[in-house]
Amino acid sequence: MAGGWTRDEAVNDQIDASLQDELRRLQSRRGPSGESLTHCAECEEPIPEPRRAAIPGVKLCIDCQSERDARPDRRGGINRRGSKDSQLK
Repeated sequence: MAGGWTRDEAVNDQIDASLQDELRRLQSRRGPSGESLTHCAECEEPIPEPRRAAIPGVKLCIDCQSERDARPDRRGGINRRGSKDSQLK
């Protein structure tokens, strides 16, 4: 497919990159993994042992996690790939 000044397959590369970005975003929201912290990563308050046992890999205390969950999900509406085709949705 011709793309003006772009090389062949550039549009497919942009689509693939956008899909990979979205997959990374979704995987980061899957939840905590790894070893739990003993103190909150944001406020440095101790994380209770029952919370650490219930959610392996937890990094935030209940208050900080509640604040984070209440924030609106900011997704990029910006065309980072620089293609008019990627703006057509």
